[in-house]
Amino acid sequence: MLDGVRGMGFFENLNFEEFAQEIVTVLTTYGLDVLGAIVILIIGNVISKRVPNIVSRTLSRRQVDKTVVNFLGSLSRMSILTITLLLVLAQFGIQTASLIAVLGAAGLAIGLALQGTLSNVAGGVMLLFFRPMRIGDFVEVAGHAGTVKAVNLFTTEMATGDNVQIILPNASVWGSAIKNFSFHDTRRVDMVMGIAYEDDMDKARDIMLGLIEADDRALKDPAPMVVVSELADSSVNFTIRIWCNSGDYWPLKFDMTKAMKVAFDKGGISIPYPQQVVHMNKD
Repeated sequence: MLDGVRGMGFFENLNFEEFAQEIVTVLTTYGLDVLGAIVILIIGNVISKRVPNIVSRTLSRRQVDKTVVNFLGSLSRMSILTITLLLVLAQFGIQTASLIAVLGAAGLAIGLALQGTLSNVAGGVMLLFFRPMRIGDFVEVAGHAGTVKAVNLFTTEMATGDNVQIILPNASVWGSAIKNFSFHDTRRVDMVMGIAYEDDMDKARDIMLGLIEADDRALKDPAPMVVVSELADSSVNFTIRIWCNSGDYWPLKFDMTKAMKVAFDKGGISIPYPQQVVHMNKD
């Protein structure tokens, strides 16, 4: 069969014995290196997936903040993948020390080209260090409001009230004002209620104070406040300020709005519509 192949046009001058010897030489020389590199890649990939989970479980058992846990988990994965790449290069005889020196020399150019990416990493480090927000906090940042789900190496993940995912670069988050609604244990509910000019202001105030005092979610200290704040075009407006626990903010505000309307109806207090008085001149 070998003699038949040798007789074919393109293969006439090909020495199959030498060709086979070259293949054997290449496989003998580099085969183990290639096999070793594949094994290193597989092991490195497996470790890079498991180590972040181990880090997360260990830190969680020690009650470390979830923001720190996620950030360190992401950082450990990137570190393991970098080490894996260096080991693969070393497997082929490449001097990693020289490679690191070259990368260090090129670091300035790479840094200038990747300013945005590096600023995101720096922003993530600052968010981790100062911790102006934590996972689970409801915040308003960079024009977006939502619950913080994760702070990663490059991005911050949030979810809006209707569960829409928002991913922001860390540089944008750190470079803007952060309004954290969950930072303090208590919040103040601010409401405005208007009554007609003909109604009894003292009676209306007593009704509102009675509803507030009867609700256990309203804190006694600081004391609630109900005052006349404005003589508007169509109504006398009351400003109501009620302190409560942060988790009770919206339920208390919704329930109190409904309760005041029902109590006003029973007490003969009207909430006027915007209106204008027009005087007709017969002439």
